[in-house]
Amino acid sequence: MAMATQFSFTRLSSSPVALDRFSVAPRRSALSVRPPSPDFSRRSSFSEASISSPRRRAAADTASSAANAVRKGLVESPAAELATDSDSGAAPPASSSKLVLVVGGSGGVGQLVVASLLERNIKTRLFIRDLDKAKSLFGQQGEERLQVWQGDTRNPEHLDPSMFEGVTHVICCTGTTAFPSKRWEGDNSPERVDWEGVRNLISALPSSVERVVLVSSVGVTKFNELPWSIMNLFGVLKYKRMGEDFLRQSGLPFTILRPGRLTDGPYTSYDLNTLLKATAGQRRAVVVGQGDKLVGEVSRLVVAEACIQLLDLEFAEGEIYEINSVEGQGPGSDPQKWRELFKSPKV
Repeated sequence: MAMATQFSFTRLSSSPVALDRFSVAPRRSALSVRPPSPDFSRRSSFSEASISSPRRRAAADTASSAANAVRKGLVESPAAELATDSDSGAAPPASSSKLVLVVGGSGGVGQLVVASLLERNIKTRLFIRDLDKAKSLFGQQGEERLQVWQGDTRNPEHLDPSMFEGVTHVICCTGTTAFPSKRWEGDNSPERVDWEGVRNLISALPSSVERVVLVSSVGVTKFNELPWSIMNLFGVLKYKRMGEDFLRQSGLPFTILRPGRLTDGPYTSYDLNTLLKATAGQRRAVVVGQGDKLVGEVSRLVVAEACIQLLDLEFAEGEIYEINSVEGQGPGSDPQKWRELFKSPKV
């Protein structure tokens, strides 16, 4: 069933935070049906005109069909439907005691992580730089399903302790391009994102977090060797390794996932409905390794699913895995198949 198309953000935190890169203070918001607040800033609310526009209505509708779209792609999950209840119009209650904080949820992997968490009916908190992008990607969601906080990991003052209240698990899939590109605009270099941003996030996390899953990259231990040194010309592998090391030494329970070259996307300019119709084609089989020896590529769909599966694998705590995808039938979203893959990695 299609979900309501009118939605707005309601400010839930009024404490101002000093900013050096945002024109508005970081705020916690919920993608929920609420009347607009009269003192809302331009970046965090809709005008009546924008709410009623076809583009906004289409963006709000995309989330309601995400579950069906996922099942057409790599992740054929039997999880609960994302759509609202047909009688009451209310979203179903969370089916898990988890509260998963996703950092980097607007990127190619992060979008798929958030969509899959919502399809599983797992309560999700999204930390994102651009509130408007969250609205267009994930549509209208109740606060009991998706909470959105605006901020930037590069600025430690945005990582307010209240943002982590109740968080049980964290998936960090931030990143930028290895070589200078348009994505580097606004001081978005590997040093700032993969090192300083990751360090700031880890430093702010409470000790009560049950698991931190960090998406890194293959080759981080060999960035001075060919061919990896070419990819590392501007430091991306070095800074990812520094972020890994900081997490390993933090004392937090962690799992690090190192994907090969990412394929299938990124779909960062797509709406959620279109994005989740993407598939990994014939490359659904998964290869898991350890020791930074895997060479190859991996579907972003596979990486997103692996992040979610790792949240519940107790033996994966403190471990580092590499992951690729190859032709063949994969594990889909079957927890037992993923358990077997991570239990017996190639070394």
